[in-house]
Amino acid sequence: MTNLAANLTATAARVPDKVGIKLDQVELSWSALHRAAAAVAGQLRAAGLEPGDRVSLILPNVPAYPVAFYGTLLAGGVVVPMNPLLKAGEIQYFFEDSGARFSFVWPDFADEAGKAAAETGTRLVVCGPMGPADGQFDASESVGAPVHEPVERADDDTAVILYTSGTTGKPKGAELTHFNLHRNAERSATDIMQIVEDDVIMGCLPLFHVFGLTCGLNTSVQRGCTLSLIPRFDPAKAIEVLGRDRVTIFQGVPTMYAAILNHPNADQADTSSLRTCASGGSAMPAQVMKAFEEKFGCQILEGYGLSETSPVASFNMPDMPTKPGTIGRAIPGCEMKLVDIEGKDTPAGEIGEIAIRGENIMKGYWNRPEATQEAIPDGWFRSGDLATVDDEGYYTIVDRKKDLIIRGGLNVYPREVEEVLYTHPDVLEAAVVGVPDDLMGEEVGAAVVLRPGSAATLEDVQAYVKDRIAAYKYPRRIWSLDELPKGPTGKILRREVRPQNAS
Repeated sequence: MTNLAANLTATAARVPDKVGIKLDQVELSWSALHRAAAAVAGQLRAAGLEPGDRVSLILPNVPAYPVAFYGTLLAGGVVVPMNPLLKAGEIQYFFEDSGARFSFVWPDFADEAGKAAAETGTRLVVCGPMGPADGQFDASESVGAPVHEPVERADDDTAVILYTSGTTGKPKGAELTHFNLHRNAERSATDIMQIVEDDVIMGCLPLFHVFGLTCGLNTSVQRGCTLSLIPRFDPAKAIEVLGRDRVTIFQGVPTMYAAILNHPNADQADTSSLRTCASGGSAMPAQVMKAFEEKFGCQILEGYGLSETSPVASFNMPDMPTKPGTIGRAIPGCEMKLVDIEGKDTPAGEIGEIAIRGENIMKGYWNRPEATQEAIPDGWFRSGDLATVDDEGYYTIVDRKKDLIIRGGLNVYPREVEEVLYTHPDVLEAAVVGVPDDLMGEEVGAAVVLRPGSAATLEDVQAYVKDRIAAYKYPRRIWSLDELPKGPTGKILRREVRPQNAS
């Protein structure tokens, strides 16, 4: 294993005519994807790309994404995935911090990217659905010899720089190596989802996010199965594709499952081909999991990971007993434990921070040695997530360390309160946050999205929770929103929830 792109070369040789990437009626065989990526690699090399140079991708889930991604890797470049919804100032930061020489951009996002590129000198390559648009490379570059065989890279060379969300300042770029990504895709394909060539994976997770990149795209390339893309998640479209393409593996975050479950077309969904559902990104509310499994006759396997862990670190694996509500056990090749604030192992039964080490841990943060040392002080990566672990090694997330609410000196974990809110029949979504309070220091606040047409009042919801949880935990302040703020994968962003006129 010297270059992650070797997986594409091998799959294109093994099953050249099999459909690899699908977008509605457009189908790209593995050999066609390889040819398109090799052409892009040749164009990049002719335009001056050197091994190790950074190339950003600002693209939705269209075939151009895997073409540009694997084209960059074939040429020996480093991919910098970026959220297409970023504005010029944010893009400029990523261009400057990563030193991106090239950027593959979707036309809708070219204006914002162009403003950033004017400041950084990054060369934009505008893409159509299948790859670079005509005229994006000049005549001499466009006839550059295709790079069919990947440029040799070391296992520890950086393949992808994934920027974290930046909740505590400027985003940092997690350097994931060719080895990190290859092995994590391999573990995901074999130990977790047991993917075979005949499988069809639903590609509704954004490919610029590590969950969709590793578990969707890279596992499909390794196994030679089919990845059916949805440019941007829409529950009606997801329901349509599930039946139309006979999807066998669905991967999503909890809000995607909830959106499908609560969609008016849910009763007509054909999920008879579904074999495995994988959930990650944030904690799956127990009520959503139970209702989805009962309605669609499938099992949801919940797991856990971060950008810095390539991403998969633990999972409820299909060949072992599953424990709903947990994130499962550490996957092969990875170790997990709980530590206290001083880095010492926590006693059995106590809450601690998840620490991880193994083949999936990032090389470090790009050009941030101090941040790398802080995150990995002793070979164990500190996740920032609080959890408990049982005697069989199954972990249960309690909450993010930074989301903990301390009310009058007592710890309140938002997820615990949210779980109760989700059991209310009129609550579609909920986010629990700390609200500054002169007396208590922090008060428990809850933002809820109520079911359309619901007769329930906020006071009703508040009383419902009060009856089911310790007195110091129920939300003293509660307010209603039309929708909760979400990140690019649909993960609810607690940090962006702001108190409204609350009860």
